[in-house]
Amino acid sequence: MNRLRLLCRTVPLMVFAALTAVALPARADVREGDIDGVPYRAEIPANWNGTLLLWSHGAYSLEFPAPSDIELTNHPATKQWLLDHGYALAASQFRVPRGWGVVESGLKDQTALLDWFTANVGKPRRTISAGASAGGLTAVLLAERDPRRFAGVASLCGVVGGTTGHFNSALDANFAVKTLLAPDLDLVGIKDPQTNTTNARRALGAALDDPRGRARLALAAALADIPGRYASRAPAPGTVAGQVEQQTYYAAYDRGAFWGLNRTDIEQRAGGNPSWNTGVDYRTLLARSTQKQLVKRAYREAGLSLREDLARLDAAPRVKADPTAVRYLGRYGTPTGRTPWPVVTLHTTGDGNVPPENQSRYAAQVRRAGDPANLKQLFVDRGYHCSFTASEEITTLRTLLTRMNTRHWPTTRPAALNSAAAELGPDYQTVFDTDPEPGLHPTSPSFTRYQPGPYLRP
Repeated sequence: MNRLRLLCRTVPLMVFAALTAVALPARADVREGDIDGVPYRAEIPANWNGTLLLWSHGAYSLEFPAPSDIELTNHPATKQWLLDHGYALAASQFRVPRGWGVVESGLKDQTALLDWFTANVGKPRRTISAGASAGGLTAVLLAERDPRRFAGVASLCGVVGGTTGHFNSALDANFAVKTLLAPDLDLVGIKDPQTNTTNARRALGAALDDPRGRARLALAAALADIPGRYASRAPAPGTVAGQVEQQTYYAAYDRGAFWGLNRTDIEQRAGGNPSWNTGVDYRTLLARSTQKQLVKRAYREAGLSLREDLARLDAAPRVKADPTAVRYLGRYGTPTGRTPWPVVTLHTTGDGNVPPENQSRYAAQVRRAGDPANLKQLFVDRGYHCSFTASEEITTLRTLLTRMNTRHWPTTRPAALNSAAAELGPDYQTVFDTDPEPGLHPTSPSFTRYQPGPYLRP
């Protein structure tokens, strides 16, 4: 990767499923149409086993048009395997497919689709609620709100720590950038989202050229637990400069819309600003961050005082939230943790868009309100967001299905999971990676034992 990519990258998030065309099974029954104007797609194999996987897609970028194809799985080869093994698939495009309106829209439109499927195809013997990214959150919320209609949940790279914390975390990182590097940037109530985003990306790129700027970028990233690993397959760079550069790709692009369109979009939907940092002690936040050692190294290299910059953050004017907007995000949504059915989550260890600490927050919710024995959290050693092989996704789904069939979880030791995933053919061993060029690239299953840190901003 190079600096040019930071300044000129235009690849939208979560469109990689369209990069590889996978043929339908010869006798699949494909149903397409719309429900009250919202497009849907369902595929039912001739040997349907009675199980339906209801798929919730993620939040498509507001900087690009939504894809015309309706996704039925995260990885295209996962779809093929499910159909070949008798599973029916269905998904709505959602009335609001882009931005954070997908959660509210998805809860309504997926329920309508399940009603339609039951009336027009047949009542499933059991239904799995599944999804990726914001769709992983939607999948959990759907099952929590209507538990009798679901038998299990699979959340891939899900924002299961909740939308409120996700936006608060983005505010913390951007607050540090504004306070320490670019005071003219807007954080909330942004009047010109595109200009503000352009200015933010320019400031981030300029800061990378100076050790002091890199140190402050590392601090900003650490306040949101953003790791220094952007490429899917390559490990994190060994240098401070390399890791901070990769953190900044997330800040500029994958989380970059929080400087503009994502922020204005959620404020319009919520009826005000739903994020706050009043009462936040940034010294304490950094002390709990998984990235604090990188920050200390960066400040030593730059010859800067970390203590002084933390004092600047704690002295800076804070952002207050609008109570009405906070209530909106409370509804759409933070999971309660209720689990009358088994839930499996899958996350990459180097995800800087939805850091794996999201999983810690959800596990804590389940311990408080649900049955911890019903939750299994799996991790793969990889960077980027939602970057799984089909073999890893299928192995994860098999883990859930075994729990649903036997009421017992199978072994989830990484060696056993990787062995099971490796038994699938080469078509199932590819992953989306931005480097050297965006697309599906061959790799190996990478399940690993991992314990994420505490969620910084629930």
